[in-house]
Amino acid sequence: MKTPLTWLYVPGDRPQTVSKALACGADIVIVDLEDAVAPDRKEYARTATAERLRDPQPVPVHVRVNALDSPYAAADLRTMAALPGVSALRLPKVTSPHQITRVAETVAPADRGATPLHAMLETALGIEHAYAIACAHPSLRGIAIGEADLRADLGVRHDAGLDWSRARVVVAARAAGLAPPPQSVHPDIRDLEGLATSCAHGRTLGFLGRAAIHPRQLPIIERAYLPTQHELEEAETIVKAAATEQGAQALPDGRFVDAAVVAMAQRTLSLAARGD
Repeated sequence: MKTPLTWLYVPGDRPQTVSKALACGADIVIVDLEDAVAPDRKEYARTATAERLRDPQPVPVHVRVNALDSPYAAADLRTMAALPGVSALRLPKVTSPHQITRVAETVAPADRGATPLHAMLETALGIEHAYAIACAHPSLRGIAIGEADLRADLGVRHDAGLDWSRARVVVAARAAGLAPPPQSVHPDIRDLEGLATSCAHGRTLGFLGRAAIHPRQLPIIERAYLPTQHELEEAETIVKAAATEQGAQALPDGRFVDAAVVAMAQRTLSLAARGD
């Protein structure tokens, strides 16, 4: 599977919209049973999603189940883990590694092996336990930050107030050997300029890709996270220089190149070739 850069949320109680989302070009589609679904439609959303995902899908599909302490979670987990069309489960509002362990031990169909899990960190407690959560179980394949709930929990009014939490989640993922987390959603689907600016900032913090709530956001996110032509040219120069001379060296333009710089350049080239 190519490195995912776009993750598109779609409400689970709208099966026709789910079908459209699967064809809109997102790297991963996230069918949401939690925040996007009203309480009186939770049962329908689960049933409709189970029907829609009873067969393998053309793109990876994750399902965000309801909060683990809610009355819907057990049925969500039991139903979704058994579906051939579900690639992974996303667990909202995770606050402790024990939650991951409990879920991992209960959602492993005998004929499919362990179900991949992704944890959403959306509270101060979840951020504090980020590394422990990231290391909780081999079935956990990723962590991500849920900024709307975290913002409310912390009482943060300005976007910069979340940067420390963002960086902590990025570091926790890396320290645990997980893929870099995607950014949280940009809630204004008409503000594409703001989305691009926010993506550029997220990239400087170490995020890779972003969740979206509308297809029009997808090309903005992908463009922001793919290497620019200048970055590609620099990376190619570094890798070629490293191939001809081992050890640290200085390029003709004065830039110093060592193993860490070469590794970063190789990651840039790998990301650019993700669709090849």
